[in-house]
Amino acid sequence: MANRLDRYEELSRFLRARRERMTPQDAGLPGSGRRRTPGLRRSEVAMLADVGLDWYTYLEQGRHINVSAEVLDRIAEVLRLDESERRHLYHLARKQFPLIDTKQPSKVTPELQRFLDSQNLSPANVMDGRMNIIAWNEAYCALNGDLAAMSDRERNFVWMTFTSPRFRYIKGDQWELHARRIVANFHAGYARNGDDPWWSEQFEALSQSSREFREFWDSQEVLDAMDAPKTLHCPNLGKLNFDLVSFQYLNEANLTVTIHVPHQDGTMDKMQRLLSDYQSQHSRPLESSQEV
Repeated sequence: MANRLDRYEELSRFLRARRERMTPQDAGLPGSGRRRTPGLRRSEVAMLADVGLDWYTYLEQGRHINVSAEVLDRIAEVLRLDESERRHLYHLARKQFPLIDTKQPSKVTPELQRFLDSQNLSPANVMDGRMNIIAWNEAYCALNGDLAAMSDRERNFVWMTFTSPRFRYIKGDQWELHARRIVANFHAGYARNGDDPWWSEQFEALSQSSREFREFWDSQEVLDAMDAPKTLHCPNLGKLNFDLVSFQYLNEANLTVTIHVPHQDGTMDKMQRLLSDYQSQHSRPLESSQEV
């Protein structure tokens, strides 16, 4: 059985990684010549955050000590954490923002499925809090394959990223950046839901299946947002350009709706050809997933 996330140990790694990426100049300190180790010293972080050196050392060593929100804010400011990293720090220190319960199965309503289907040439899907793709439209399948024929694990977006040759090909030279962002997203989700054994089991499975997943995990990147322009690759049609739109579903905060909006640069025509080819190969109505 996989071990559950040790928040204190993870907090130790995270603080050390963020301290080591800082330079004295970044923190407004005078340069002090060559250093044996990268980044700020613990004593410098403690001084700038106005906390005791012993106390900060205990925190970074992963000892089970209490820390106030005020002190976390000061440390976050010293380490120049962005909003996603600051939220991650809070979760690890158990000063949590409101959490979404990923243990409860999610359902896609008929209304939400009709919304996906109405997107026509825009590939669209719905993911739950574990990044499982639980609903989609035909345009999404035209790009990524018949999701109804995949196993539950294969429909997990992190698993698909690291184990699907088709998905890697579609992403082209953007795959590594995408994969790093997905691992960062998974990292943040794991921190929020470390008491749920599903996350530790998924982590172990991904670590065993992909060396790159483990490498990107060890980089300690944390990033929540993924909206960005996307260029995907099709073997027969070449490049397809999209804008990515994603939002949290108002009726169930555990669900994220993602839509790839094709550019009017020929991508819409290419999507029409892809969708027509897919529909001709799957003449029966798409068997979409509406229950988990």
